[in-house]
Amino acid sequence: MATSSITRYHPLARTLHWALALLIAGNFALGIYMADLPFSPARLQYYSWHKWAGVLVLAFSAFRLLTRILKSPPALPSAIEAAMPGWQKLAHHATHIGLYALFFAVPLSGWAFSSAAGFPVVLFGVLPLPDFVPVSEGLADALKEAHKIAALSMAGLVLLHVAGALKHHFVDRDGLMSRMGFSR
Repeated sequence: MATSSITRYHPLARTLHWALALLIAGNFALGIYMADLPFSPARLQYYSWHKWAGVLVLAFSAFRLLTRILKSPPALPSAIEAAMPGWQKLAHHATHIGLYALFFAVPLSGWAFSSAAGFPVVLFGVLPLPDFVPVSEGLADALKEAHKIAALSMAGLVLLHVAGALKHHFVDRDGLMSRMGFSR
């Protein structure tokens, strides 16, 4: 299929997609790195950065969802959709729904964990955000595990999403990846 016949996403949608991709990948890597560090000023700083990035993921996700509601994404090209087996269509939709759910679940569970552990989220070190759960060691333990499971689930779905995009690019060679790219 000719790339020129592919309807691309709006530039704002593409920008938000890649900004979220970078934030999520970077924050996931930071979360893995910092989790087992010994207590130190550096570890505390990494946790602050991790929280700040999580709040940005949450804000960008809300903005991205709003823009998606206001301006529907382009439909899959009919030739590509016709060539996709039913299981691929299901995987395509389920992966996107799962990612959107986790765009909110991961940062909110992290924020709740931080609140329950008694460590407030202070965005960029200057803007204190409200705690929305009470301080509770038992709740903090449960929320920490929920945050970890949600983050690992998001990582798995991101890998599935990337694998699907690469399959369309290198195997199917159908130009589908160009919908989210910046090149002309």
